[in-house]
Amino acid sequence: MKAYILTLVLASVLLSGCQTLSSNADTDSSPELYQQLGERRGIATIVEDLLYLIVEDERINEHFAGIDVSQFHTNLTDQLCSVSGGPCTYTGRGMRESHSDMNITDTEFNALAENLILAMEENGVPVSAQNRLIKRLVPMYPDIRNL
Repeated sequence: MKAYILTLVLASVLLSGCQTLSSNADTDSSPELYQQLGERRGIATIVEDLLYLIVEDERINEHFAGIDVSQFHTNLTDQLCSVSGGPCTYTGRGMRESHSDMNITDTEFNALAENLILAMEENGVPVSAQNRLIKRLVPMYPDIRNL
């Protein structure tokens, strides 16, 4: 059901041309989302659980073969922390550069989003907070897909 909702959100964003969304699309600039995700420690746990789900997911695990897991964990934790309104600064490469030669499909993009939702569920993140985080991540879609 959540994957279906995510697909609907992604479709509506793509149909609107993504021009109405930006990384600051959520007008609530308070740290509430960051807190609902468990702050940096909670986000780091979500990312760790996400990494285990990625390893087990044959739809996407080949894209992560040979990565520096520790660096990936740090970068993704920083990115989600920053996107959620936390005090972190993401210093990793841009999404377009990071994914330029990966040829990510919609199925693979959705698989990672599905795994992120599962990791948040495993950590007791409220559905409303999950949706708010996804809403903030959706504008990255064109750069990840290199459209």
